[in-house]
Amino acid sequence: MTLTCLTNIGELITNEPGIGDGPLGIVHDAAVCFDDAIRWIGPAASAPSADIVVDAGGTAVIPGFVDSHAHLVFAGDRAEEFAARMAGQPYAAGGIRTTVAATRAASDDSLRATVRRLADELLRAGVTHFECKTGYGLTVEDELRALRIAREFTDDVTLLAAHVVPAEFRDDPDAYVDRIIDAMLPQALGLARWVDVFCDAGAFDEARTDRILTAARARGFACRLHANQLAHDGGVDLAIRHDCASADHCTHLDDDQVARLAASHTVATLLPGAEFSTRSPYPSGRRLIDAGVTVAIATDCNPGSSYTTSMPFCIAVAVRDMGFTPAEALQAATLGGAAALRRTDVGRIAVGGRAHLVRLDAPSYIHLAYRPGVAIVTDVWKDGVHAVREGQVAHA
Repeated sequence: MTLTCLTNIGELITNEPGIGDGPLGIVHDAAVCFDDAIRWIGPAASAPSADIVVDAGGTAVIPGFVDSHAHLVFAGDRAEEFAARMAGQPYAAGGIRTTVAATRAASDDSLRATVRRLADELLRAGVTHFECKTGYGLTVEDELRALRIAREFTDDVTLLAAHVVPAEFRDDPDAYVDRIIDAMLPQALGLARWVDVFCDAGAFDEARTDRILTAARARGFACRLHANQLAHDGGVDLAIRHDCASADHCTHLDDDQVARLAASHTVATLLPGAEFSTRSPYPSGRRLIDAGVTVAIATDCNPGSSYTTSMPFCIAVAVRDMGFTPAEALQAATLGGAAALRRTDVGRIAVGGRAHLVRLDAPSYIHLAYRPGVAIVTDVWKDGVHAVREGQVAHA
């Protein structure tokens, strides 16, 4: 295999404290050699010979971002809904049904093109691995086709048939839960790794959520959960009880729930774009981190409440409005995202790990928050392939 050496790195973030300085494992004046995996890390002056040598020009190199919460299989947009929220209308879960109607009417090719466009945006923003949810079909056929399309782009695919109760089951939500359990879960085996539920006001209550998670786990699915976004309730407690990999949003938590999260294996995934786009209160990352909770940051890319693919933007918001330090935000968007997907092969730069690297047009990772809105992601390598060159996706 072709060996690439990325050298003259001013600041290399490895997320491996044993390799470099501090929790981020920072190595200065560094080089990294890789094919599809990382083969060598060390001082640039000691780098071995390689087939391809790339000069980083003294800039910073970080692990690829891991986006553990994204809804990419959909049609249409909800720009008017966003404008209404900016004019003072509160956010509610019911707007999802607008996207459901458009998604059901869309062709496979149209949905696939949307996922490709958004996946390319994520890559240009430095995201080298992402999770992708369904949830805008809400029929057996439409949820299964969303799973099949999502699997063309990632192996972390999530069945979110329990996004909202579709209009045709409005008067009998328990019948829809039966449909998920009896028809969707069996056919999703082999297509989805995860099952998710939107447990909140206007979506699924705790009893119905519990039924779905119990059935999903019995069939061998791993679980994750939308929890405590719109109100303080027991969603986070359900996530912990069902050993969900992550409880996502976590906007409204009491001290007991924070303590239980800290004692659990469930990651609290915070979604800065959602609060930004809904004018909702930001959850405190500082409170969670200080309590010992494992925290992730994700984009929540979706057409209704967080239509962004920019992890740098989410990092900047987390630092500005959610109490993160720049270092904590970077780790939450890399190692935290990997933990929320229960993966150890992404989110770090370590010998033997996958070669997912991002070069910034900046001397330090701090510029991700320091220069909000500026496209400082310059080059991205994914599994050793130079997938983004000078800000452009290589296959485009």
